[in-house]
Amino acid sequence: MKVVCLQENLAKGLSIVGRAVASRSTLPILSNVKLETDGDRLKLSATDLEISINCWVGAKIEEEGSITVPARLLGEFVNSLPPERIDLHLDRETQTLNLKCARFESNIKGIDALEFPPIPTVSETDDLIKLEPELLRTMISQVVFAAATDESRPIYTGVHVQFHENDLTMAATDGFRLSVKSTTLEQGFGTSADVIVPARTLNELSRIAGGQEQLIEVSIPPDHRQIIFRLEDVEIASQLIEGEFANSTKIVDEARAFNTRSVLDTTSFLKAVRVSHLFARDTNNGVTLEIAPAGDELMNGRVTFIATSPELGDNVVDVDASIEGESVEISFNAKYLIDLLSMVDSPQVVLETRNPDENPGVFRMVGDEKFTHIIMPMRLPR
Repeated sequence: MKVVCLQENLAKGLSIVGRAVASRSTLPILSNVKLETDGDRLKLSATDLEISINCWVGAKIEEEGSITVPARLLGEFVNSLPPERIDLHLDRETQTLNLKCARFESNIKGIDALEFPPIPTVSETDDLIKLEPELLRTMISQVVFAAATDESRPIYTGVHVQFHENDLTMAATDGFRLSVKSTTLEQGFGTSADVIVPARTLNELSRIAGGQEQLIEVSIPPDHRQIIFRLEDVEIASQLIEGEFANSTKIVDEARAFNTRSVLDTTSFLKAVRVSHLFARDTNNGVTLEIAPAGDELMNGRVTFIATSPELGDNVVDVDASIEGESVEISFNAKYLIDLLSMVDSPQVVLETRNPDENPGVFRMVGDEKFTHIIMPMRLPR
């Protein structure tokens, strides 16, 4: 293999596939990145057997070939080089990759590419679902933060993705909160699918798709064990999570009834919660919201945020709000509120409550009827 490419292109490609390199594995090959010639481009591949990434880099191919080399070493070395051309030459007999750039030269010992696990790729005969990159990134950002990080319940570490006719719905939950976002597209999918995609995969997809203009193509093989996303010069393949996800549609429908509806300024809401969180960290992050509609003493409605720490003290913040319904007191995990409000891109957010001892708080964005976030209340000592 003899290849010539630019340092910045190779460095960018390695940073993309590097996210799929196994950090801990009993298989040394999974700590490597695979380099192989593919037409007039250099193809980089990495996998940890759960997520796999292929990335193609523009290059001058003088001799075809392939090799795998330690991903961390190669990435750190290439990032240390000046922004000039890099010459790569493989000694097949010793499986050693020689790299030259300006006055730098190194030899990196590798492992035969034949030992590298096969990575699924999009076939031209596959039924493809095509999505706008910004739409997909927005939907991911509105749900993925609610997915569980605790591996004891693997199914909740994923995002439930449903493609049906013209509708796309995503939902994520960790058992204490649920985030659901749906959208209707002008063009139908041509196929229906109901899958659970690891949240990590969608996070990587969103990161890589930043700035992409071309449609993202999605392929789901008939066995529904994998999903493949094809971007410009990048493919991400991921194992799907098997199991039955919570019925988010039923949960959202049941939460529609409310006794009190509060509309708050998003920025003021977030600031009040962040300040309250400083005092709530020692009490399981619990913050109490006292919701008071306009009355004899109030010209406008008001939400009072109360956080108490037995050792540090307490904090009270008042935020004006437009409130319809009854007075209510409800407590939430401040971290969950911060996660939600940090993502909201609407100037105002709606909080709907019913019976705080039994029913969750329902959050919506003003102007976006297809987003719903539900948080279970906390019971704090009085």
